[in-house]
Amino acid sequence: MKKWFQLLRQAISGSEESFTEGSINRAIFLLSVPMILEMVMESLFAVVDIFFVSKVSIEAVATVGLTESVITLVYSVAIGLSTAATATIARRVGEGNTKQARRAIGQVILISLAISSVVAVIGTTFAGDILRIMGADSGVIKTGTNFARIQFLSSPVVILLYSLSGALRGAGLASTAMRSLIIANCFNMILGPLLIFGVGPFPELGVTGAALATAMGRSIGVAYQLYSLAKVNKTLALVWEDLRPHRETIRTMIKVAAGGTGQFLVSSASWIFLTRILAEFGSDVVAGYTIAIRVIMFTLLPAWGLANAAATLVGQNLGAKQPERAEASVWRCALFNLIFLVGISLFMFIWAEAIVGWFTTDAHVIATGKLALRVVCLGYGFYAYSMVVIQSLNGAGDTKTPTVLNLICFWMIQIPVAYVLAMVLNFGPVGVFAAVPIAESILALLGIWRFRIGGWKLIQV
Repeated sequence: MKKWFQLLRQAISGSEESFTEGSINRAIFLLSVPMILEMVMESLFAVVDIFFVSKVSIEAVATVGLTESVITLVYSVAIGLSTAATATIARRVGEGNTKQARRAIGQVILISLAISSVVAVIGTTFAGDILRIMGADSGVIKTGTNFARIQFLSSPVVILLYSLSGALRGAGLASTAMRSLIIANCFNMILGPLLIFGVGPFPELGVTGAALATAMGRSIGVAYQLYSLAKVNKTLALVWEDLRPHRETIRTMIKVAAGGTGQFLVSSASWIFLTRILAEFGSDVVAGYTIAIRVIMFTLLPAWGLANAAATLVGQNLGAKQPERAEASVWRCALFNLIFLVGISLFMFIWAEAIVGWFTTDAHVIATGKLALRVVCLGYGFYAYSMVVIQSLNGAGDTKTPTVLNLICFWMIQIPVAYVLAMVLNFGPVGVFAAVPIAESILALLGIWRFRIGGWKLIQV
């Protein structure tokens, strides 16, 4: 027991090391504990915001849901860059080439700022139009335009927070990424209620206050990441030279990031279509769905911690010319993920109504949220394997295969199935909810099949 607590303390405190030798279980534990905590912190942004916003109005909750469904496009870019950072830097660390690893981190920062600046300008300018396109009624547009503007304006810190976390994970510094999310969340949880409800000297800003609190919290988290990379971590201490544009490194990063961004754009766009279909059934349905999705994110993001651990282990072990160890690490992570998510799904299915009722007292919203939770969690066993396998392919630098699989499962299966079940066969919202586990289950089976073929072992990054 004492040895276990020492290992836990080491995982949380962090240490600069590669994971290309020794016990695979130990490597998974040291990587996954801070990554799981990091993902819990990221999911807390969603849960905390929706908890406080739900006290304002149903329109405010619908605003968050409709805006976030579009903001997921920004997250797709961020996750794509994070994928490229993890794959590239993990490979360099596995090779023992810390100079090129530092240069890669510097190029990630440059690319993140360039892309996010464009997104911020476009999104801020057309915020109200975007809500209108998403099917928002006049009340939601009036309530949420400023919220949407701030969300888009904060795109640079969103993308940097993700991409730098990916860089830190690839380097084996998952605990630093975890601490940055803890710091960001602490500020978000403190500032959220103060700005939403106007506590003390703070103005009462409603849903706009939630956007401001999240943006400020994430900005502080990014500041900590940059400070850590420049001043704290000795092996990967950035210098100004690393921030000079390096054409070859940027080309490599964009090539990997394009595939990573593409696959998440495909999946994110599918969520936009699902939300758009649900908007036909009214704001209370969108509100219930929004609450359910936030809860689902909260339960799935920790599982992504294990998936990210698998990606780092694949990248570092391929860099060290140990593909068999990389593959063994993936199947071990997938098994641990399965055990975790099956337990979570049983809890959610049984307590669905109580979970949604914690956020709202509106009977119609609770009914929709409960139904969404129970239907979506039926696919959790498949999600466990799909997320680990897909992230492992990404960690190897093979972002093309996940992109193709996402395109098939989400655009060719999920969206048509949701529309047919909900609108043609008149199953209503439950048809949209059912399309999610159907598509995700097929993705898991196809992902396992492609991973077993083994082409990812030959990818050069």
